[in-house]
Amino acid sequence: MKIENRFLKYVSFPTQSDPYSTTSPSTANQKEFAQFLVEEMRILGLVDVQMSEYGVVYGRIPANNHQQGDVIGLIAHMDTSPDASGENIHPQIIRHYDGSDIPLKEDRLLTPRDFPDLLKVVGHDIVTTDGTTLLGGDDKAGIAIIMSMAEYMFKHPEFLHNDIMIAFTPDEEVGRGTEHFDFNIFQADYAYTIDGGEINHFHFENFNAYQVLVEITGKSIHPGSAKDKMVNSQEVAMTFHSMLPSGQKPQYTDGYEGFHHLVHMQGQCEKTHLEYIVRNHDYLKLKQQLNDFSRIQAYLNSFYGYEAIHISVHEQYLNMKDIIKDHPHIVEQVEIAMEDVGLHPEITPIRGGTDGARLSFAGLPCPNLGTGGFYCHGPYEFVSITMMKKGVELLLRLIRNNVYAHEDIPF
Repeated sequence: MKIENRFLKYVSFPTQSDPYSTTSPSTANQKEFAQFLVEEMRILGLVDVQMSEYGVVYGRIPANNHQQGDVIGLIAHMDTSPDASGENIHPQIIRHYDGSDIPLKEDRLLTPRDFPDLLKVVGHDIVTTDGTTLLGGDDKAGIAIIMSMAEYMFKHPEFLHNDIMIAFTPDEEVGRGTEHFDFNIFQADYAYTIDGGEINHFHFENFNAYQVLVEITGKSIHPGSAKDKMVNSQEVAMTFHSMLPSGQKPQYTDGYEGFHHLVHMQGQCEKTHLEYIVRNHDYLKLKQQLNDFSRIQAYLNSFYGYEAIHISVHEQYLNMKDIIKDHPHIVEQVEIAMEDVGLHPEITPIRGGTDGARLSFAGLPCPNLGTGGFYCHGPYEFVSITMMKKGVELLLRLIRNNVYAHEDIPF
């Protein structure tokens, strides 16, 4: 099957995750997609294929070289972001993209002026949305790359390799992708997530990530008799937010700069809830950001004369660099494989996180490889089919180099 047809089939499954669900997976339709992948994996000759009760899919491509080399794992996630609709996706393929503006529905325009990464895919075959939904390349492009690699191995038994472990996780977009990951099933020496970004980009640094929940309790009094008595929690919330450093909002930061981001706000006069995510590659700087929340809390509670503001802080994931630095060979072999297939490797930090961050701290070193996806989580998302094909080639080279160094792969 062509990788583009595989990808288009995958994005037809609506698999948005739900950050407020208490089930695992957070949405039932993720299991429908998972079951489809289970059946496809079995057709392609994988063994020990199963879907756990929590919707995690596992499988193994059995070794054909008498177990020479490391057992490498490959991981991608099945869910799409709740930030934009993932229902009724209508992708459009543009052949040999020429660098011009791409009209979308709802008077949207995908243009190199506003989205300069389009200039990186001139001459490529690309897939875009129609402007009404996200595309789902994050991370169904990663799944398509892994499964196309598996299909190549199935059709080419002469391609020598060690055991390859494969897993597809639900709920990565809501920070729960590894919540029920079974290391007794997924017995790899190390792994790579295949999840977003340019195909020559390699990531083993990600944000340290925390969630901050702010609960503000006001004093609701009838407005006709509220003088010197009412405390409107919504106004306190606006004051609280305005006191955070404005330059640390995500729209003003880049590279290694951290940020705080107000992702949800809901309230009335009596009670208001704010939900923030706080991110920084530098753990000490992140702690300073968290201290800003505590400092503002103390000041406003003192100003109002009672415990108006309550804050709870929750760790979400940490920077995998602290783990990967002790396993330099899993970085070096990616750089070699990229050069072998004609890519110029670029090691860049992730301004976010992947399942690999949690997996690394759980004992499975797991950096990230790109997929050729851009501007995910919204209607301007697009994926390069050309880069996806190169991603298959890269995985095959990485696996082949694990057995024999620098041999040509017969494509």
